[in-house]
Amino acid sequence: MKAEFRESIQQALANETLAGALGKFSEAYRVSRARAYEGIDFEALRAQIAERKGFAAAHLEELAERFRQSAEALGAKVFRTSEPAEVKDYILRVAREQGAQRIVKSKSMASEEIHLNPFLQQAGIEVTETDLGEWIIQLAGQRPSHMVLPAIHMTREEVAELFSKEVHERLGSDIPRLVKVAREELRAKFLNADIGISGANIAVAETGSLVLLTNEGNGRLVTTLPPTHIAIVGIEKLVERFADILPIVEALPRSATGQLLTSYLSIITGPAENTDGSAKDLHIILMDNRRTEMAADPVFREALQCIRCASCLNVCPVYRAVGGHVFGKVYTGGIGTILTAWFDELQKSDEIQSLCIQCGACRDYCPGNIDIPELILEIRRRLATEQGLKPVERAVFPIINNRRVFHGLLRAASLAQKPFESGGLIRHLPLFLSGLTEGRALPAIAEEPFRDRFRRIRQPQCADKAAIFAGCLIDFAYPEIGEAMVKVLNAAGVEAVFPEEQTCCGAPARYSGAYESAAESAIANIRALETEGVRWVVTACPTCTVALLKEFEASLAATGRQEHLEAARQLAARVIDFSTLAFHLEQEGRLKLKSEDGPGAITYHDSCHQKRTLHATEEPRALLRKAGYELTEMFESDVCCGMGGSYSLKMPEVSASLLRRKLAHLRDTGAEEVGLDCPGCLMQIRGGLAQQGDGPRVKHTAERLAERLAGDQDATAGTTGKPRG
Repeated sequence: MKAEFRESIQQALANETLAGALGKFSEAYRVSRARAYEGIDFEALRAQIAERKGFAAAHLEELAERFRQSAEALGAKVFRTSEPAEVKDYILRVAREQGAQRIVKSKSMASEEIHLNPFLQQAGIEVTETDLGEWIIQLAGQRPSHMVLPAIHMTREEVAELFSKEVHERLGSDIPRLVKVAREELRAKFLNADIGISGANIAVAETGSLVLLTNEGNGRLVTTLPPTHIAIVGIEKLVERFADILPIVEALPRSATGQLLTSYLSIITGPAENTDGSAKDLHIILMDNRRTEMAADPVFREALQCIRCASCLNVCPVYRAVGGHVFGKVYTGGIGTILTAWFDELQKSDEIQSLCIQCGACRDYCPGNIDIPELILEIRRRLATEQGLKPVERAVFPIINNRRVFHGLLRAASLAQKPFESGGLIRHLPLFLSGLTEGRALPAIAEEPFRDRFRRIRQPQCADKAAIFAGCLIDFAYPEIGEAMVKVLNAAGVEAVFPEEQTCCGAPARYSGAYESAAESAIANIRALETEGVRWVVTACPTCTVALLKEFEASLAATGRQEHLEAARQLAARVIDFSTLAFHLEQEGRLKLKSEDGPGAITYHDSCHQKRTLHATEEPRALLRKAGYELTEMFESDVCCGMGGSYSLKMPEVSASLLRRKLAHLRDTGAEEVGLDCPGCLMQIRGGLAQQGDGPRVKHTAERLAERLAGDQDATAGTTGKPRG
């Protein structure tokens, strides 16, 4: 990562104004969006959008030609091109033919994409953005930091300073006064403009119509007052039929700003009349710029389902921390990373893709039903294929894939850490490693890993057996979680086995784009877990669970290891996360927990994979209540804590920022205990509290259940029977 990019991250994180603006908006957005979608089946709605936009993406050529015919039959001039330069040349040619000197624009991301404004200004044409946020950005000489709210990063005082320079009058920061100044300044621009340029939210092939949704009247003024209207439309905005606009119009304002509807919905079908009765000169530019290439890509075609609502930005914890000037180019956030890789070039997305923490919030909120995190992983895979892995990754992943060497190094590290370890934690590291303990302590590597402890655990012989997949953290950092799992399983009449050939699940490699290494891990673990007589393969790490359930097969398919796919599917059919299994066992009456004399108040943190991929949020809560805990929900319990696996090592500054916010919400509950189901989140949150010197006790659900087993089970579980071997 370039030093300039790292510095831009640090500057953004230190910007209290940015943090305040983005923090307040994202908190308010979740509330307003939830209200806006009340009574609406969001899953059904986005399924409609995905189906209709997906159909359009698969038929772009056909729909573009049909749109051209429909629009031209009404008197519009339609120009289609793949080249951004041709778009700019076309607009300049129209301007010169008409002797135009003044252009007003309504917000158009497509024009930002091709850097239209500076091109026209260099040709001597005055160009004015008329969307309030875009005008502010233009005066500031910046680029938008958000696709819907371009000036969200600026304070009213900064806006007042810009306006003061524009009108040569000292202005205060009173918002109504600033809006009035903008209205007065822009009114003359509208009346004197020769050309109006707009974008479009939707283009309908059936009718040749353009659909624009805006919250300011400037969109209608730009498209109606000047004698010439030029619309720049990315061809991904095409839909087949007029009826297809309904689900998009229903979802766009709700997902963008939490509104039920926008202030203005404009449908332009053919040239309107000018004030003198003549027909307006209407030009529609269908811009490609690699969109048809994207549509032809079986993986990335899905991204063309985007309706540009920016909900992925609004719920992204990393975007909230650093803003769009760091996390993005012209297009920002998660979807911006993908669009940058295609509309600009793959290499331009290299640094910004590294900001994605893979929490999955964007996927849950996207009205286009786009799996943004998975597409970003594909970008990483292609970057790794084209450019090769980073030097550290090239060195580390082969070691991780060699189980004996990897585990040997971990055992050696447990001795080497002694000078830095205290009370099971490493609070400070020297020299270039110091950033790893910035804001949190790290767990010490266990002197005796779980795989060694497991051999001494005495268990009852049971008809049901479960293979424990420990994962690296439980095996080598938190073996007590593994012991608790065995204790709870035994109490429910389930005998645990531990296949010793198991190794890293491959998630660090996969999330770095190293799919070959991830596939090697998958093959090794599939072989290790092919254990006869095992009913379940149970894990207490959501990341490992997702790897076994979904990612083994995906990594194998991506690397052409077809011969292992069936074995991966058979393994996935037996995989279950610990809390879900424990919940089912409790429901069946096999697991009995103490409910009396409860330990008191507890709050719960939802890990990203547990919540968004496994959808196991109620099971651990129900178990904790059954165990006598009083559950106090924390604000934003499902927002990422900043761990993200190896993300916290690669992006320690961002990780620490997310952690601070999580710890503040945790403390606000007043609970003395914290429950969670992810050893990675445990490492992050426990380490953060430890570094601050005090705080609630953080434990995995497995540990808490093991402590609250009913008396008859607690006395025998995990202690009697034959020793494991």
